[in-house]
Amino acid sequence: MSYTLDRTLKNTQLDEVESRVREVLAQHGFGVLTEIDVQATMKNKLDVEMPGYRILGACNPGMANKAIGLEPRVGAMLPCNVILRQVDNNIEISAIDPLASMQAIDNDELKSVARQVRDMLGDVVQGI
Repeated sequence: MSYTLDRTLKNTQLDEVESRVREVLAQHGFGVLTEIDVQATMKNKLDVEMPGYRILGACNPGMANKAIGLEPRVGAMLPCNVILRQVDNNIEISAIDPLASMQAIDNDELKSVARQVRDMLGDVVQGI
């Protein structure tokens, strides 16, 4: 089982894709709670050059509420990360597969919620 839902957009720019990802996430009820510019962090902290790489911590409050109601410590696995990664002239989008990340928790109701979120994130990734 893959742990991410992926798509590559050819000949595009990171900023363009990030803007579109945020739009499509919002259309599916997700907000971005955290943002990490990994490229800038690596340069600032380690003086290491790397291609563009950003992590967006996305959350759908309704689904997060359901998950926390079923398994209070599941917050350790939230939010759902979406990464944008520059690969040559392309941008790879990868979203966590919540079902894969929830396999460690023995709770079938939680896995049902994770399936719903996976479907929503799959729609996001394909809708970009």
